[in-house]
Amino acid sequence: MPENMLFSEADKPHILVVDDDDRIRSLLSRYLRENGFVVATAKDASDAEMVMKLAFFDALILDVMMPGKTGFELTQDIRTSSQIPILLLTALGEVDNRIEGLETGADDYLAKPFEPKELLLRLQSILRRKKSIDRSVEKISIGKWTYKINESVMECEQGEKIHLTSVESKLLEALARQSGKILSRDELAHLCGVDGNDRTVDVQITRLRKKIEEDSRYPRFIQTVRGQGYILKL
Repeated sequence: MPENMLFSEADKPHILVVDDDDRIRSLLSRYLRENGFVVATAKDASDAEMVMKLAFFDALILDVMMPGKTGFELTQDIRTSSQIPILLLTALGEVDNRIEGLETGADDYLAKPFEPKELLLRLQSILRRKKSIDRSVEKISIGKWTYKINESVMECEQGEKIHLTSVESKLLEALARQSGKILSRDELAHLCGVDGNDRTVDVQITRLRKKIEEDSRYPRFIQTVRGQGYILKL
């Protein structure tokens, strides 16, 4: 079963540590929490896949040599649907192994034994790179629609256009710039400059879904995370 599921601090980066070594999981969890991260752990790839279905993470730290599916294989699987930052850990330090790790889609690679401080610096670096890329986004694909942030408009390949209200546009921009991350109603209200009560945000989400989703009753893109808020899944 997933371990140490802590997801209440939405303003902190959420990290998933995947390693079959109990000592390393414990060490990294404690160290990262002391340095401002929210951390969950998993003992193998299967455990990690279960955890990732339940919550969003800003980055993953994966051991390579695990029983069952290796870190390389898990990275390849993740890359078919996600660009989440991945830092690989392994006892294999040879150049060929590092290259293999990067070729599978990992963002960085750290050989064991390592200094926790170096891991922290590498993790912070890949998170900064991701944040810089996210801020540069001016348009994003949502199903058949291309959302042009600066123009407050969605357009499909057939040329159909849907114009968004200012609040709808701010709401979608907030979700798009942090796609894959859960945003609480209070966060969305603040980012959109609207009344912070739950009902206001929920009404705007409902209107937005009717414009984006094929069936707004069963949303594919703008999903509700019970007790936490909303998330845009692409």
